[in-house]
Amino acid sequence: MQTMLISASAQAEAGTSMGADLIRSGELVAFPTETVYGLGANGFDGDAVARIFEAKGRPQDNPLIMHVSKKSDVKLLWAHVPKVAVTLMDTFWPGPLTLIFNRSERVPDEVTAGLDTVAVRMPQDRTARLLIQKAGVPIAAPSANLSGRPSPTRAEDVLADMDGRIPLIIDGGPCRYGVESTVLSLVGKPTILRPGAVTREMLAAVIGEVQLASSILSPMRDNEVAASPGMKYKHYSPNAEVYVVTGSAQAAAKRIAMMYREFEAQGKTCMIAATEQTKNFYRGKSCEVLGDRSRPETLCANLFSALRDMDKYADVIIAEGIDAEDEGLAYMNRLLRAAGFKVERA
Repeated sequence: MQTMLISASAQAEAGTSMGADLIRSGELVAFPTETVYGLGANGFDGDAVARIFEAKGRPQDNPLIMHVSKKSDVKLLWAHVPKVAVTLMDTFWPGPLTLIFNRSERVPDEVTAGLDTVAVRMPQDRTARLLIQKAGVPIAAPSANLSGRPSPTRAEDVLADMDGRIPLIIDGGPCRYGVESTVLSLVGKPTILRPGAVTREMLAAVIGEVQLASSILSPMRDNEVAASPGMKYKHYSPNAEVYVVTGSAQAAAKRIAMMYREFEAQGKTCMIAATEQTKNFYRGKSCEVLGDRSRPETLCANLFSALRDMDKYADVIIAEGIDAEDEGLAYMNRLLRAAGFKVERA
């Protein structure tokens, strides 16, 4: 299969029209969102959704998110719409917030991995919403990468993983947030299953107490069912080994410099995922500055692209951990899973 790449900035109408035709015919299309690139199919077509799992090599027990172009579409996907969901949609949609509630009969099992719930979000990205609107159906989509790899935040990342596997990639440029949407379950007490740019603090300011799933910063238990994408033990991983070092900025930097020398002595090529505050500790060493520790959203925006870029050269990537607060929670959630929870405490 030949994969076509179309620029959304230059050919938005042509790209979304072609993409919509492909979606309606049961094919797959990669498209930009404000979080990461999605790999979409007609969410009402179980056979088309199954092709997503095949293209990604994704486990069948990992549910997908339904993407809609207008709030009223949730009535097609949920058994009913709870009042708390209306409040959240009015506040955060369109945007990087996914809501989980009881599914309607129209949603196929392939989307939900057989669960009684379905995840829904309305993307902020104009190209994504235009594609969904033209397709005329909700689009089921995970991230547009091979399963387990870092999520793609640039069209070139999608092409690296999906070339020859899908017919079309719509290039919308780099993604704004760089990590997937916050996933909030509304079944029972509101609980964040996957953190993102919409933080616990933002949600609590609107609806009151919000809980955090225990697996956000630790591995899922063996018997635990993944109710949301991104809950698996190891996820977002490059081919290189990834280690996370936690502690104060200075203590972590000293420990990372020591580990760097130890890995070099073993004949391994090392790179450091650094921050603005610590980059001077790594003079003479290969490193990439992801952002500012005091502004974790900058680290989130660059994490996946940096992991992919460093993976081209490194056998080992050593990354600094930060406080898991506000946007830092989303950063640490992704980083710990990329490392398979290999953590050194400085």
